[in-house]
Amino acid sequence: MKSFNISIDHSCPQCGAPAVLEETDRLISCPYCRVNSFLIEDACFRYILPHKNKDINSSLYFPYWRFKGTLFSAYPDKTDYRFIDISHQGINSTILPVSLGFRSQALKLKFALPEYEGKFLKPDLSLDDILCITEKRFCAKGSDQPAIQSFIGETASIIYSPYYLKNNMLWDGVLDKPIGKVLPKDFDTNLFVTEKPEWTIKFIPAICPDCGWNLSGEKDSLVLLCKNCNSAWRANFKKLEKINFGYFPETGKDLLFLPFWQIKAAVSEIALDSYADLVKTANLPKVVQKSWKEISFKFWIPAFKLRAKHFIRLATQFTLVQPLDEITKKVPDAAMHPVTLPVKEAIESIKIVLADFIKPKKDYFPLLPDIKITPGNFYLLYIPFKKECFDLIQPKYKMAVNESALKTSENL
Repeated sequence: MKSFNISIDHSCPQCGAPAVLEETDRLISCPYCRVNSFLIEDACFRYILPHKNKDINSSLYFPYWRFKGTLFSAYPDKTDYRFIDISHQGINSTILPVSLGFRSQALKLKFALPEYEGKFLKPDLSLDDILCITEKRFCAKGSDQPAIQSFIGETASIIYSPYYLKNNMLWDGVLDKPIGKVLPKDFDTNLFVTEKPEWTIKFIPAICPDCGWNLSGEKDSLVLLCKNCNSAWRANFKKLEKINFGYFPETGKDLLFLPFWQIKAAVSEIALDSYADLVKTANLPKVVQKSWKEISFKFWIPAFKLRAKHFIRLATQFTLVQPLDEITKKVPDAAMHPVTLPVKEAIESIKIVLADFIKPKKDYFPLLPDIKITPGNFYLLYIPFKKECFDLIQPKYKMAVNESALKTSENL
């Protein structure tokens, strides 16, 4: 299957050995010095497209926002979703191309670091501006407008494309060819706002801050685990932060533990504090028991990327079930799927999940645009699924995830 991830040429932060990373990589394991490092994401990563002519010192780096994610649109009778992978000018210009086309996927990029010389143009369009442009471009036209829209699982970065001036023409540094015709007389690169490439890439040792043991995880995992002191860690403000986690115990062969975010959140406009409230809000075919008012309601959101319809289905099913199994607070001795969706993205998906299960929709949907989600405590829980033929089955709750869908979602 075609990969939607971009490739980056880099080097090991410990020994300098060459390495090729994908944009989703976080845990970097060097085959030469065997040191594991964890890549900490800043506001966004910045990359540079390669020059075709190595002798030319490009004097102009033009910024493009690159955005990848799934746009969810909730209607009273359905939920639409569209996977989007686009690039767009960071500065409005009629001279330069509007997008990068397939360059970001076809070429190996490099991180934009201070050692690069040249004039880096500062984007005057923010990520919010790009999201607005994207929503307008892909939203439904006419009177059929969604009640709410939300991007989930998005990845945003800035890619600088090299250009240079020659013979009063602007040349593409990637192809080493001129673009367009002779530049207009009023074209002046000094009119653009520039910025210094002072961005850095921060790697920290993948070592448990509590006990000093090596942390484990897949290369794209956003949460690392310590099997020595049974702790879980995520990146937060350029350091590792300990989080609450556990798993539902299960014995047997061919088990795979899938991670879920259990999130306590306040929902305005709708009473949704207890399991009794959930039964009423989702119009479940159950008679409300008095004891259910004492059971705190929580959202259950997959902590891994999954194709849109599978993601919403799984989140809705687990949220409606509200599992109350005993939790073992340690690392399970079995195969575990990596955490690839941060809790921040899980929180942003809550309103879409809410729109999926509220009934009757004609009563609740007018409230959706004004509903505010205020997140509280969260917990990372690993749920056991059994491998059977082509599916992963959760027998207790009668839920299934297609293994192929799980595998192909690594490209999201």
